Amino acid sequence: MKIMSNEQLVVSYRDALKSEQDKEWARLLKDEISRRGLKPFKNR
Repeated sequence: MKIMSNEQLVVSYRDALKSEQDKEWARLLKDEISRRGLKPFKNR
């Protein structure tokens, strides 16, 4: 996996969720987000 900043990681995850073809990529990104302790969405 390419080394990404926290912001790039969250943006890539959001884009992968919008795309129906990137389910495996979204899962990998979600795992990395949880390892870093990030929250990909704001609480509203």
